[in-house]
Amino acid sequence: MAAVLITGASSGFGNLSARALARAGHTVHAGVRESTGRNAPAVAELHEHGVHAVEMDVLDQASVDAAVAAVGPVDVVVHNAGHMVLGPAEAFTPEQLAQLYDVNVLSTQRVNRAVLPAMRERGSGLLVWVGSSSTRGGHPPFLAPYFAAKAGMDALAESYAAEVAKFGIDTTIVVPGAYPSGTNHFAHAGHPADTGREAAYDGAYGALRQEMPARLDGLFPEGRTADEVAEEIVRVVGLPAGKRPFRVHVDPSRDGSEVVSAVYDRIRAEFYRRIGIAELLPASASL
Repeated sequence: MAAVLITGASSGFGNLSARALARAGHTVHAGVRESTGRNAPAVAELHEHGVHAVEMDVLDQASVDAAVAAVGPVDVVVHNAGHMVLGPAEAFTPEQLAQLYDVNVLSTQRVNRAVLPAMRERGSGLLVWVGSSSTRGGHPPFLAPYFAAKAGMDALAESYAAEVAKFGIDTTIVVPGAYPSGTNHFAHAGHPADTGREAAYDGAYGALRQEMPARLDGLFPEGRTADEVAEEIVRVVGLPAGKRPFRVHVDPSRDGSEVVSAVYDRIRAEFYRRIGIAELLPASASL
């Protein structure tokens, strides 16, 4: 069994994964911001499921360092913390995009800098990155800042995979599709600060934007829930070291991301072989 640290575990995929991993017998530390404040009820519920909550604000390096020091050595890190926004790209300020990049991308850098020294010294570990099918799938408009940030995280994860492979550290990118419920992504989504520019899109796009959630829901098959993403993370964590897939998709809506990723990862592997660094490739490029 592994010691696991999950970021952004107060709700959504992180919360579901923390519970599922604990049920599977792993020691799970759930990173939660404001754990004694607004998220105290979530912390209490996690404890009921055998999960250890730890105060962690992924936007603050000192908070991350303190959390990692408090939980001790970890075998697995699940990079799950993230935030979504909805609205015309033009209506978001540059500062809003920078903040979203901070949450979705820079947070992973803070956590990696805190956990990787011990993993490298030990010669083992696993980084699980919770990505998004939007990175390569047929994603809709009006989510551009979020999609751009998730694409940035995916690119960072790929480079990290090669750079930590020789230390015995595995990498798996878990790619969920757009789940209409169970994650709170849409319910807690941010909106443009420039409401005037947002309103300028209403005449041309107002009806289309209102219909978009229903159109996306129409692609989602009945009987599928966000729990299956958590179960896939449990499966990956439970696989033997060195045998874990580089990328896995859990996308009931089938937006095409899996098809594109298969080609993308194959081309990346072929390029690594051409320049003589195939030893940095994982055992599987895509499953």
